[in-house]
Amino acid sequence: MSEGIYLSGWRYRAVVLSIVASALGYLGFSLWGGWEAVVNAVAQVGLMGVTLALSMSSLNYAIRFLRWQIYLKALGHPVPWRPSLKIYLSGFALTTTPGKAGEAMRGVLLKPLGVPYAKSFAAFFSERLNDLFAVVLLALFGLTLYPQALPLIIAGVVLVGVVFTGLSQRKLIVYMAQKLPREGGNLKAMARHLLNVLLEAQLCHRPLTLLVATLLTVMAWGAEAFAFYWILNAMGAEIPLTFAIFVYSVSMLAGALSFMPGGLGGAEAVMVALLVWKGMPGSDAVAATVLIRLATLWFAVGVGALFLTTRNRTELPTQKT
Repeated sequence: MSEGIYLSGWRYRAVVLSIVASALGYLGFSLWGGWEAVVNAVAQVGLMGVTLALSMSSLNYAIRFLRWQIYLKALGHPVPWRPSLKIYLSGFALTTTPGKAGEAMRGVLLKPLGVPYAKSFAAFFSERLNDLFAVVLLALFGLTLYPQALPLIIAGVVLVGVVFTGLSQRKLIVYMAQKLPREGGNLKAMARHLLNVLLEAQLCHRPLTLLVATLLTVMAWGAEAFAFYWILNAMGAEIPLTFAIFVYSVSMLAGALSFMPGGLGGAEAVMVALLVWKGMPGSDAVAATVLIRLATLWFAVGVGALFLTTRNRTELPTQKT
């Protein structure tokens, strides 16, 4: 048996292939939009702007890691922050998997630290769900720029509130699980599985924990949205902060719903379309999109790959038969 958990050959190749395939696809998108425009955008944003964007991304990761620690503690399996941070950042290497599902690999790395797979998956599920809530709230905030959207904003906030309330009620989830017929097709089987996951993750959805986690997540994704706003204005686009937040959050939603690796394609298409609709030249819109995705998505993948491969090399010598 091995005392450490490291990537086996096929897992390591899967990580590399995932990153390479996504990177090649992104390179194609960048070339299609005009690499020269991207270079010019970097020059316009400048070293300070690029540093700010990377700093906002780093702040995003730090806040989400804090949320992760809150979840593990709520699930009864707190992990010391140093090894937990390395594991958490390692998961970013698989951000380019469909729906970020590859990040669930953290469960494999947490297992030697005494965290059962069911608990780590519950934390991962809670993360993805909370990200969805936060991005929806940011999108609704962005809509405040348009008074005619007030009914939609109110309806959205009410819906989020109803879902929050439902997630925090364990008895309700148990009741639904008991009422669901045990026999049935694939749809009922999926519903039973979802309810079981919700029951496992319910400790992360207690009212106070859910509220704190959501506030942290809004701050985390808001930081990257602010970086997007900064880049746009550095490029000379006079776009309000609220609209920049709306564009960024809606693009993240589109990417998540596309279930493409890292939201590639869906997020970029929506981002470019909304910027062009707002009056930004097409080449500039593509350049700004590429730049913010390099500073957020691809920066995360790079950080994750660094931690994952470093962990893999340092833990190989601990093998014992």
